[in-house]
Amino acid sequence: MAELRPFAALRPACRYAGQIAALPYDVFDEKEALQEVEENPLTFLAIDRPETIAKAGEDRYEVAGRLLWQRLEAGYFEEEDSPCYYIYELSSKGHSQTGIAGVAPVDDYLSGTIRRHENTRTEKEEDRIAHVKGCMAQTGPIFLAYRAKREIRALQEEEKRRRPLYDFTAKDGVRHRIWRVQDPEKTGAFLAAFEKVENLYIADGHHRCAAAVSFALSMRRRHPDYTGREPWNFILAVLFGDDELKILDYNRVVRDLNGMTDRQLLARIAACFEIDFTGEEVARPRCKGEFGMYVKDGWYLLTVREEYKSPDPVDGLDTALLQKYVLEPVFGIRDPRRDERISFVGGLRGPAELEAKVNRDGGAAFLLYPTSLKELFAVADAGRLMPPKSTWFEPKLRSGLLIYSLKEQSQEGML
Repeated sequence: MAELRPFAALRPACRYAGQIAALPYDVFDEKEALQEVEENPLTFLAIDRPETIAKAGEDRYEVAGRLLWQRLEAGYFEEEDSPCYYIYELSSKGHSQTGIAGVAPVDDYLSGTIRRHENTRTEKEEDRIAHVKGCMAQTGPIFLAYRAKREIRALQEEEKRRRPLYDFTAKDGVRHRIWRVQDPEKTGAFLAAFEKVENLYIADGHHRCAAAVSFALSMRRRHPDYTGREPWNFILAVLFGDDELKILDYNRVVRDLNGMTDRQLLARIAACFEIDFTGEEVARPRCKGEFGMYVKDGWYLLTVREEYKSPDPVDGLDTALLQKYVLEPVFGIRDPRRDERISFVGGLRGPAELEAKVNRDGGAAFLLYPTSLKELFAVADAGRLMPPKSTWFEPKLRSGLLIYSLKEQSQEGML
Protein backbone atom coordinates (compact mmCIF):
# COMPACT_ATOMS: atom_id res chain seq x y z
CA MET A 1 0.00 0.00 0.00
CA ALA A 2 1.09 3.58 -0.66
CA GLU A 3 2.35 5.98 1.98
CA LEU A 4 2.28 9.77 1.85
CA ARG A 5 3.51 11.78 4.83
CA PRO A 6 3.14 15.46 5.70
CA PHE A 7 6.29 17.59 5.80
CA ALA A 8 7.46 21.05 6.84
CA ALA A 9 7.76 22.87 3.52
CA LEU A 10 10.17 25.62 2.64
CA ARG A 11 7.91 27.87 0.57
CA PRO A 12 7.59 31.44 -0.78
CA ALA A 13 6.28 34.23 1.41
CA CYS A 14 2.73 34.73 0.16
CA ARG A 15 3.39 38.09 -1.53
CA TYR A 16 6.17 36.57 -3.67
CA ALA A 17 4.54 33.27 -4.67
CA GLY A 18 3.46 34.33 -8.17
CA GLN A 19 6.88 35.78 -9.00
CA ILE A 20 8.85 32.82 -7.66
CA ALA A 21 6.78 29.93 -9.05
CA ALA A 22 8.38 28.54 -12.21
CA LEU A 23 7.62 25.87 -14.78
CA PRO A 24 9.78 22.72 -14.45
CA TYR A 25 13.44 23.21 -15.35
CA ASP A 26 13.33 20.86 -18.35
CA VAL A 27 10.50 22.72 -20.11
CA PHE A 28 12.95 25.45 -21.17
CA ASP A 29 15.84 25.30 -23.59
CA GLU A 30 19.00 27.26 -22.74
CA LYS A 31 17.97 30.44 -24.54
CA GLU A 32 14.45 30.42 -23.08
CA ALA A 33 15.81 29.86 -19.54
CA LEU A 34 18.22 32.80 -19.81
CA GLN A 35 15.44 35.06 -21.07
CA GLU A 36 13.06 33.98 -18.30
CA VAL A 37 15.62 34.75 -15.58
CA GLU A 38 16.52 38.11 -17.15
CA GLU A 39 12.86 39.14 -17.26
CA ASN A 40 12.09 37.95 -13.71
CA PRO A 41 15.14 37.68 -11.42
CA LEU A 42 12.98 36.22 -8.60
CA THR A 43 11.86 33.24 -10.69
CA PHE A 44 12.78 29.91 -9.15
CA LEU A 45 14.25 28.96 -12.51
CA ALA A 46 17.40 30.83 -11.43
CA ILE A 47 17.81 28.14 -8.75
CA ASP A 48 16.55 25.21 -10.83
CA ARG A 49 18.77 26.19 -13.77
CA PRO A 50 21.72 27.89 -12.00
CA GLU A 51 23.79 28.04 -15.18
CA THR A 52 21.65 31.07 -16.01
CA ILE A 53 23.30 33.05 -13.19
CA ALA A 54 26.59 31.27 -12.41
CA LYS A 55 29.76 33.12 -13.33
CA ALA A 56 32.66 31.54 -15.19
CA GLY A 57 34.50 29.09 -12.96
CA GLU A 58 31.70 28.79 -10.38
CA ASP A 59 30.11 25.47 -9.49
CA ARG A 60 26.56 26.06 -10.63
CA TYR A 61 25.08 23.65 -8.10
CA GLU A 62 26.78 25.47 -5.22
CA VAL A 63 25.41 28.70 -6.70
CA ALA A 64 21.90 27.20 -6.64
CA GLY A 65 22.14 26.15 -3.00
CA ARG A 66 23.64 29.45 -1.88
CA LEU A 67 20.90 31.44 -3.61
CA LEU A 68 18.11 29.28 -2.17
CA TRP A 69 19.20 29.69 1.45
CA GLN A 70 20.11 33.36 0.97
CA ARG A 71 16.57 34.01 -0.24
CA LEU A 72 15.20 32.28 2.84
CA GLU A 73 17.27 34.60 5.05
CA ALA A 74 16.17 37.61 2.99
CA GLY A 75 12.49 36.85 3.58
CA TYR A 76 11.50 35.67 0.11
CA PHE A 77 10.88 32.18 1.54
CA GLU A 78 9.70 30.91 4.90
CA GLU A 79 9.75 27.50 6.53
CA GLU A 80 6.89 25.72 8.28
CA ASP A 81 7.41 24.85 11.93
CA SER A 82 5.35 21.64 11.79
CA PRO A 83 4.53 18.93 9.20
CA CYS A 84 1.70 19.74 6.79
CA TYR A 85 -0.02 18.43 3.71
CA TYR A 86 -0.78 20.87 0.91
CA ILE A 87 -3.82 20.70 -1.38
CA TYR A 88 -2.74 21.89 -4.82
CA GLU A 89 -5.34 22.87 -7.45
CA LEU A 90 -4.47 23.79 -11.05
CA SER A 91 -7.10 25.29 -13.38
CA SER A 92 -6.80 26.19 -17.04
CA LYS A 93 -9.21 26.60 -19.96
CA GLY A 94 -12.14 25.00 -18.18
CA HIS A 95 -10.10 22.11 -16.81
CA SER A 96 -9.31 21.71 -13.11
CA GLN A 97 -7.39 19.09 -11.16
CA THR A 98 -6.66 18.82 -7.46
CA GLY A 99 -3.78 16.95 -5.85
CA ILE A 100 -2.13 16.66 -2.48
CA ALA A 101 1.53 17.35 -1.77
CA GLY A 102 3.53 15.33 0.72
CA VAL A 103 6.57 13.07 0.82
CA ALA A 104 6.62 9.40 -0.21
CA PRO A 105 9.17 6.86 1.05
CA VAL A 106 12.07 5.99 -1.22
CA ASP A 107 11.39 2.36 -0.27
CA ASP A 108 8.02 2.57 -2.02
CA TYR A 109 9.91 3.25 -5.26
CA LEU A 110 12.40 0.46 -4.61
CA SER A 111 9.60 -2.04 -3.85
CA GLY A 112 7.51 -1.10 -6.91
CA THR A 113 4.66 0.56 -5.04
CA ILE A 114 5.65 3.69 -6.95
CA ARG A 115 5.81 2.60 -10.57
CA ARG A 116 7.51 4.19 -13.57
CA HIS A 117 6.83 3.97 -17.29
CA GLU A 118 9.93 5.62 -18.79
CA ASN A 119 13.67 5.12 -18.72
CA THR A 120 15.93 7.91 -17.51
CA ARG A 121 19.03 9.31 -19.17
CA THR A 122 22.21 9.10 -17.10
CA GLU A 123 23.37 12.66 -17.75
CA LYS A 124 20.00 14.17 -16.80
CA GLU A 125 19.78 12.06 -13.66
CA GLU A 126 23.31 13.07 -12.63
CA ASP A 127 22.43 16.74 -13.16
CA ARG A 128 19.51 16.49 -10.73
CA ILE A 129 21.53 14.49 -8.18
CA ALA A 130 24.13 17.26 -8.18
CA HIS A 131 21.33 19.81 -7.81
CA VAL A 132 19.89 18.00 -4.77
CA LYS A 133 23.36 17.87 -3.19
CA GLY A 134 24.03 21.54 -3.91
CA CYS A 135 20.73 22.71 -2.44
CA MET A 136 20.27 20.00 0.20
CA ALA A 137 16.66 20.14 -0.92
CA GLN A 138 14.24 18.70 -3.45
CA THR A 139 13.00 21.75 -5.31
CA GLY A 140 10.49 20.33 -7.80
CA PRO A 141 7.78 17.82 -6.83
CA ILE A 142 7.25 14.57 -8.69
CA PHE A 143 3.84 14.35 -10.40
CA LEU A 144 2.25 11.06 -9.29
CA ALA A 145 -1.08 9.59 -10.32
CA TYR A 146 -3.27 7.05 -8.56
CA ARG A 147 -6.61 5.38 -9.15
CA ALA A 148 -8.98 7.93 -7.64
CA LYS A 149 -10.62 7.32 -4.26
CA ARG A 150 -13.84 9.04 -3.15
CA GLU A 151 -12.57 9.31 0.42
CA ILE A 152 -9.50 11.29 -0.64
CA ARG A 153 -11.56 13.50 -2.94
CA ALA A 154 -13.97 14.30 -0.10
CA LEU A 155 -11.11 15.21 2.26
CA GLN A 156 -9.61 17.51 -0.37
CA GLU A 157 -12.91 19.23 -1.13
CA GLU A 158 -13.48 19.87 2.55
CA GLU A 159 -10.12 21.66 2.79
CA LYS A 160 -10.86 23.70 -0.34
CA ARG A 161 -13.78 25.41 1.42
CA ARG A 162 -11.24 27.42 3.39
CA ARG A 163 -9.25 30.42 2.19
CA PRO A 164 -6.19 29.29 0.20
CA LEU A 165 -2.61 29.96 1.22
CA TYR A 166 -1.75 30.88 -2.40
CA ASP A 167 -4.02 31.98 -5.23
CA PHE A 168 -2.47 33.40 -8.38
CA THR A 169 -2.65 33.04 -12.14
CA ALA A 170 0.63 32.51 -13.99
CA LYS A 171 1.40 34.26 -17.25
CA ASP A 172 0.44 31.13 -19.23
CA GLY A 173 -3.10 31.45 -17.84
CA VAL A 174 -2.92 28.58 -15.34
CA ARG A 175 -4.43 29.39 -11.96
CA HIS A 176 -2.66 27.91 -8.93
CA ARG A 177 -4.34 27.56 -5.54
CA ILE A 178 -2.75 25.88 -2.53
CA TRP A 179 -4.26 25.13 0.89
CA ARG A 180 -2.21 24.11 3.92
CA VAL A 181 -3.45 21.20 6.08
CA GLN A 182 -1.93 21.50 9.58
CA ASP A 183 -4.48 20.03 11.96
CA PRO A 184 -3.14 16.66 13.25
CA GLU A 185 -6.58 15.04 13.04
CA LYS A 186 -6.89 15.99 9.37
CA THR A 187 -3.32 15.01 8.47
CA GLY A 188 -4.01 11.67 10.13
CA ALA A 189 -7.13 11.21 8.01
CA PHE A 190 -5.17 11.80 4.79
CA LEU A 191 -2.38 9.47 5.92
CA ALA A 192 -4.90 6.70 6.59
CA ALA A 193 -6.73 7.29 3.31
CA PHE A 194 -3.59 6.86 1.22
CA GLU A 195 -2.80 3.59 2.97
CA LYS A 196 -5.76 2.20 0.98
CA VAL A 197 -4.16 3.21 -2.36
CA GLU A 198 -2.39 0.21 -3.86
CA ASN A 199 0.03 1.87 -6.29
CA LEU A 200 1.30 5.27 -7.37
CA TYR A 201 2.44 6.03 -10.92
CA ILE A 202 5.02 8.55 -12.06
CA ALA A 203 3.23 10.80 -14.52
CA ASP A 204 5.96 13.43 -14.84
CA GLY A 205 9.36 13.79 -13.20
CA HIS A 206 11.14 10.48 -13.81
CA HIS A 207 14.59 12.10 -13.64
CA ARG A 208 13.82 14.02 -10.46
CA CYS A 209 12.46 10.87 -8.85
CA ALA A 210 15.47 8.77 -9.90
CA ALA A 211 17.78 11.50 -8.58
CA ALA A 212 16.02 11.57 -5.20
CA VAL A 213 16.31 7.78 -4.93
CA SER A 214 19.97 7.74 -6.00
CA PHE A 215 20.82 10.43 -3.47
CA ALA A 216 19.04 8.49 -0.72
CA LEU A 217 20.93 5.31 -1.57
CA SER A 218 24.24 7.17 -1.49
CA MET A 219 23.34 8.58 1.94
CA ARG A 220 22.42 5.10 3.18
CA ARG A 221 25.86 3.84 2.17
CA ARG A 222 27.43 6.68 4.15
CA HIS A 223 25.10 6.10 7.12
CA PRO A 224 24.52 2.33 7.41
CA ASP A 225 22.79 2.87 10.75
CA TYR A 226 20.01 4.94 9.13
CA THR A 227 16.51 4.62 10.61
CA GLY A 228 14.43 5.35 7.50
CA ARG A 229 13.03 8.55 9.00
CA GLU A 230 15.83 10.80 7.74
CA PRO A 231 14.54 13.48 5.32
CA TRP A 232 16.58 12.07 2.42
CA ASN A 233 14.63 8.80 2.66
CA PHE A 234 11.58 10.51 1.16
CA ILE A 235 10.54 11.96 -2.19
CA LEU A 236 8.64 15.23 -2.63
CA ALA A 237 5.50 14.57 -4.67
CA VAL A 238 2.04 15.82 -5.59
CA LEU A 239 -0.55 13.06 -6.05
CA PHE A 240 -3.56 13.34 -8.36
CA GLY A 241 -6.50 11.02 -8.89
CA ASP A 242 -6.58 9.66 -12.44
CA ASP A 243 -10.14 10.83 -13.12
CA GLU A 244 -9.07 14.49 -13.28
CA LEU A 245 -5.86 14.19 -15.30
CA LYS A 246 -5.34 15.15 -18.90
CA ILE A 247 -2.61 13.85 -21.23
CA LEU A 248 -1.84 15.79 -24.39
CA ASP A 249 -0.20 14.52 -27.56
CA TYR A 250 3.61 14.36 -27.65
CA ASN A 251 4.70 14.86 -31.23
CA ARG A 252 7.80 14.17 -33.32
CA VAL A 253 9.73 16.22 -35.87
CA VAL A 254 12.43 14.68 -38.06
CA ARG A 255 14.85 17.23 -39.54
CA ASP A 256 15.32 15.58 -42.95
CA LEU A 257 13.77 12.93 -45.18
CA ASN A 258 16.78 10.61 -45.03
CA GLY A 259 17.61 11.29 -48.68
CA MET A 260 14.06 10.61 -49.92
CA THR A 261 11.67 12.76 -51.91
CA ASP A 262 8.13 13.26 -50.61
CA ARG A 263 6.87 10.69 -53.12
CA GLN A 264 9.44 8.11 -52.05
CA LEU A 265 8.58 8.73 -48.38
CA LEU A 266 4.89 8.11 -49.03
CA ALA A 267 5.67 4.93 -50.96
CA ARG A 268 7.69 3.55 -48.05
CA ILE A 269 5.00 4.39 -45.50
CA ALA A 270 2.18 2.92 -47.61
CA ALA A 271 3.36 -0.61 -46.79
CA CYS A 272 1.99 -0.32 -43.24
CA PHE A 273 -0.43 2.61 -43.41
CA GLU A 274 -3.42 3.80 -45.37
CA ILE A 275 -2.74 7.38 -46.51
CA ASP A 276 -5.16 10.25 -47.10
CA PHE A 277 -4.00 13.71 -48.25
CA THR A 278 -5.73 16.57 -46.41
CA GLY A 279 -3.62 19.43 -47.81
CA GLU A 280 -3.69 22.59 -45.71
CA GLU A 281 -6.23 21.09 -43.31
CA VAL A 282 -4.50 19.64 -40.25
CA ALA A 283 -4.67 15.84 -40.27
CA ARG A 284 -5.60 15.50 -36.63
CA PRO A 285 -5.79 11.91 -35.33
CA ARG A 286 -9.25 10.98 -34.05
CA CYS A 287 -8.33 7.67 -32.36
CA LYS A 288 -5.50 5.27 -31.62
CA GLY A 289 -3.73 4.06 -34.74
CA GLU A 290 -4.10 7.36 -36.62
CA PHE A 291 -1.23 9.81 -37.20
CA GLY A 292 -1.01 13.21 -38.83
CA MET A 293 2.08 13.70 -40.99
CA TYR A 294 3.18 17.09 -42.28
CA VAL A 295 5.70 17.66 -45.06
CA LYS A 296 6.17 20.80 -47.10
CA ASP A 297 3.41 19.94 -49.58
CA GLY A 298 0.80 19.55 -46.81
CA TRP A 299 -0.83 17.22 -44.29
CA TYR A 300 -1.47 13.48 -44.62
CA LEU A 301 -3.57 11.25 -42.36
CA LEU A 302 -1.87 7.90 -41.77
CA THR A 303 -3.94 4.97 -40.48
CA VAL A 304 -2.04 1.88 -39.42
CA ARG A 305 -3.23 -1.26 -41.20
CA GLU A 306 -4.99 -3.78 -38.97
CA GLU A 307 -2.36 -6.49 -39.34
CA TYR A 308 0.31 -4.20 -37.84
CA LYS A 309 -1.59 -3.40 -34.63
CA SER A 310 -0.69 -5.20 -31.40
CA PRO A 311 -2.55 -6.02 -28.14
CA ASP A 312 0.75 -5.81 -26.22
CA PRO A 313 0.69 -2.89 -23.69
CA VAL A 314 3.95 -1.46 -25.09
CA ASP A 315 4.08 -2.65 -28.70
CA GLY A 316 0.50 -1.48 -29.21
CA LEU A 317 1.22 2.14 -28.21
CA ASP A 318 1.05 4.67 -31.02
CA THR A 319 4.54 5.92 -30.12
CA ALA A 320 5.82 2.34 -30.47
CA LEU A 321 4.00 1.79 -33.79
CA LEU A 322 5.45 5.00 -35.22
CA GLN A 323 8.93 4.03 -34.08
CA LYS A 324 8.71 0.45 -35.37
CA TYR A 325 7.13 1.12 -38.76
CA VAL A 326 8.25 4.64 -39.66
CA LEU A 327 11.03 6.26 -37.64
CA GLU A 328 13.46 3.31 -37.64
CA PRO A 329 12.91 1.58 -41.01
CA VAL A 330 12.11 4.68 -43.07
CA PHE A 331 14.14 7.44 -41.39
CA GLY A 332 16.91 5.32 -39.86
CA ILE A 333 16.26 6.60 -36.30
CA ARG A 334 17.12 3.64 -34.06
CA ASP A 335 17.43 5.44 -30.72
CA PRO A 336 15.10 8.45 -30.47
CA ARG A 337 16.55 9.36 -27.06
CA ARG A 338 19.95 10.15 -28.58
CA ASP A 339 19.47 10.77 -32.30
CA GLU A 340 19.93 14.49 -32.97
CA ARG A 341 17.77 14.32 -36.09
CA ILE A 342 14.57 13.99 -34.06
CA SER A 343 12.96 16.47 -31.69
CA PHE A 344 9.81 16.33 -29.59
CA VAL A 345 7.04 18.91 -29.36
CA GLY A 346 4.48 18.91 -26.55
CA GLY A 347 0.85 19.11 -27.60
CA LEU A 348 0.31 22.49 -25.97
CA ARG A 349 2.27 24.11 -28.82
CA GLY A 350 -0.14 22.72 -31.40
CA PRO A 351 0.15 21.73 -35.09
CA ALA A 352 1.31 25.24 -36.02
CA GLU A 353 4.62 24.57 -34.26
CA LEU A 354 5.07 21.38 -36.30
CA GLU A 355 4.36 23.21 -39.54
CA ALA A 356 6.78 26.00 -38.64
CA LYS A 357 9.63 23.57 -37.93
CA VAL A 358 9.16 21.67 -41.19
CA ASN A 359 8.70 24.82 -43.28
CA ARG A 360 11.92 26.23 -41.81
CA ASP A 361 14.14 23.14 -41.68
CA GLY A 362 12.55 20.58 -43.99
CA GLY A 363 11.89 16.99 -42.97
CA ALA A 364 8.59 15.70 -41.61
CA ALA A 365 6.45 16.13 -38.50
CA PHE A 366 4.14 13.59 -36.90
CA LEU A 367 1.04 14.53 -34.89
CA LEU A 368 0.02 11.74 -32.49
CA TYR A 369 -3.14 10.77 -30.67
CA PRO A 370 -2.60 11.22 -26.91
CA THR A 371 -1.56 8.24 -24.83
CA SER A 372 -4.22 7.40 -22.24
CA LEU A 373 -3.81 6.96 -18.49
CA LYS A 374 -5.21 3.45 -18.91
CA GLU A 375 -2.30 2.68 -21.23
CA LEU A 376 0.20 4.26 -18.84
CA PHE A 377 -1.10 2.19 -15.91
CA ALA A 378 -1.07 -1.01 -18.01
CA VAL A 379 2.56 -0.51 -19.05
CA ALA A 380 3.70 0.31 -15.51
CA ASP A 381 1.73 -2.57 -13.96
CA ALA A 382 3.38 -4.95 -16.43
CA GLY A 383 6.80 -3.71 -15.32
CA ARG A 384 7.45 -2.43 -18.83
CA LEU A 385 8.63 0.91 -20.23
CA MET A 386 7.10 3.18 -22.85
CA PRO A 387 9.11 4.63 -25.72
CA PRO A 388 10.63 7.98 -24.71
CA LYS A 389 8.41 11.06 -24.79
CA SER A 390 5.12 9.16 -24.85
CA THR A 391 3.17 11.40 -22.45
CA TRP A 392 2.77 15.15 -21.98
CA PHE A 393 0.72 16.19 -18.95
CA GLU A 394 -0.93 19.62 -18.70
CA PRO A 395 -1.17 21.79 -16.74
CA LYS A 396 2.26 21.44 -15.15
CA LEU A 397 3.17 21.80 -11.50
CA ARG A 398 5.29 24.81 -10.56
CA SER A 399 8.71 24.48 -8.98
CA GLY A 400 9.63 26.63 -6.00
CA LEU A 401 6.18 26.67 -4.38
CA LEU A 402 6.76 23.65 -2.14
CA ILE A 403 10.38 22.78 -1.40
CA TYR A 404 11.48 19.79 0.67
CA SER A 405 14.52 20.55 2.80
CA LEU A 406 16.85 17.61 3.43
CA LYS A 407 18.47 19.25 6.42
CA GLU A 408 17.78 17.13 9.50
CA GLN A 409 16.71 20.01 11.76
CA SER A 410 14.14 21.15 9.18
CA GLN A 411 12.01 17.99 9.41
CA GLU A 412 11.89 17.24 13.12
CA GLY A 413 8.53 15.83 14.10
CA MET A 414 7.67 14.50 10.64
CA LEU A 415 4.94 11.91 11.05
